[in-house]
Amino acid sequence: MFFLYNCFAIITSKILALIALFNPKMKLFVAGRKDVFTILSQKIAPQDKTIWFHAASLGEYEQGLPVIEKVKATYPTHKIIVTFFSPSGYEVRKNNTVADLTLYLPLDTRGNAKEFIALAQPDLVFFIKYEFWPNYLNELQSRNIKTYLISGILRENQAFFKWYGGFYRKALDAFTYFFVQNEQSKKLLASIGKNNVAISGDTRFDRVAAIVEKDNRLDFISEFKNDQLTVVVGSSWPKDEVLLTQYINTTKLATKFIIAPHNIKPEQINELKTGITRKTILFSEREGKDLSEYDVLIIDTIGILTKIYSYADIAYVGGGFGNPGVHNILEPATFGVPIVIGPNYSHFAEATALINLEGCTAIQNLAELTLKMEELVRDEMLRYEKGHICSTFIDMNKGATQIIMNYVAQSATI
Repeated sequence: MFFLYNCFAIITSKILALIALFNPKMKLFVAGRKDVFTILSQKIAPQDKTIWFHAASLGEYEQGLPVIEKVKATYPTHKIIVTFFSPSGYEVRKNNTVADLTLYLPLDTRGNAKEFIALAQPDLVFFIKYEFWPNYLNELQSRNIKTYLISGILRENQAFFKWYGGFYRKALDAFTYFFVQNEQSKKLLASIGKNNVAISGDTRFDRVAAIVEKDNRLDFISEFKNDQLTVVVGSSWPKDEVLLTQYINTTKLATKFIIAPHNIKPEQINELKTGITRKTILFSEREGKDLSEYDVLIIDTIGILTKIYSYADIAYVGGGFGNPGVHNILEPATFGVPIVIGPNYSHFAEATALINLEGCTAIQNLAELTLKMEELVRDEMLRYEKGHICSTFIDMNKGATQIIMNYVAQSATI
């Protein structure tokens, strides 16, 4: 089976190179990997000490960031290498300040794994949440390099727990320790003989808790808000926007709206703007305008949504009408903001928990959106109660980073 896996990996690399000729995102995926080994050989000298973190995409990077920062502070003489699998992670965070070197991870072939690890020469390796690449893991094990899974999530449908997944199960032998988010993941690992496991929780709680302590001021948002009740719509998709546009156009309540769509392609931004009948302005049009005169502000840029949530009285988080489901609700929650989402949230433990705690509300149609929004707009005490549930939920779930660091400090002598 492992032989077939390696054959498939090589064939896949050829197919992806062909697709890249016609697909812009795949072009980034392929082109970004061409010079990885050259960059490593130029930036990492034989005498350098390094620590390697791997994230599938942007969400996993943000999830691992508290650990990356702590490791960087704990081992200041080591260079930090961060790799991404997806262009949507690498292209957004390729210029981050926490890593000394940020790269795409070459595809999981035996040759790539050997060359990458030989050049990177890490003393410690951290895989964030998932991304179990057998060739990389086998190579790490053969070199006896301490390797950790952090904020891990395991599910029954993964290959490790199937009759045909023997070579995947063997690859897990590379992990020195598994830090998982929940009891189910621990039990699944125990079912295949892996007991070097701790339930540490999710490091995302540490990341979002730290956000509150930062400077989140945005003068143009203050100007737009103008001390009026404001709904912030984050990471919306077209299915969210169809309902939200109808609500914005029909509500009689004195409410302002900030919309930060998931996709900021000009044609989609224009379609969103033209569908709104209230006075609307784009972030890119704000210069020289009195923003306080507008009812709706559309954020046609990236990177500032987290700060914008600090101005929200109510948050609507998008994605809940699509697959796999709702986007990150922890960022508005940490600011003590009541949250509304669409119906597809069952795969996200934090959303399910906040629904059960009643800090977050799920809606399925325009009628429910209108009802729940107007309840929140009209009732200040209800907003406070639901927002307090959200911020308390964040505080109660902090601490995963420290659990991980305590173990690493005891087990890793580098």
